[in-house]
Amino acid sequence: MNVLNTHKNRVELLNMEFWSYHGHFEEEQIIGNKYLVSFSAEADIISPGKSDDLKDALNYQEVYDLISKEMAVPSKLLENVAYRILENFRSRYPHITNAAISISKLNPPVGGKVECARVVMNL
Repeated sequence: MNVLNTHKNRVELLNMEFWSYHGHFEEEQIIGNKYLVSFSAEADIISPGKSDDLKDALNYQEVYDLISKEMAVPSKLLENVAYRILENFRSRYPHITNAAISISKLNPPVGGKVECARVVMNL
């Protein structure tokens, strides 16, 4: 899944899995649920492609750690989680001006069979 609809160079982390405690209902905050998170950011990938040096690249591990940290903080709304992740990303990487995140809650409690509820937010 490409969360950014663009043909520019980008770095993506797709379908990261987390067990988190987000939700409006108290039960969701106690029981938790499985989430899939995809992240995409327009980035210079030519420089690290030439240098083969991590210092020239957007470090995937740092981005994953940032997302993981925010997914561990319970929120009532996925919109809040997405917003916090993008704001922290913007703060850490101010030179990257285009990023997007998709957060999917699997089997949301909506009273029927639904694969997931998803929010997609762009920076």
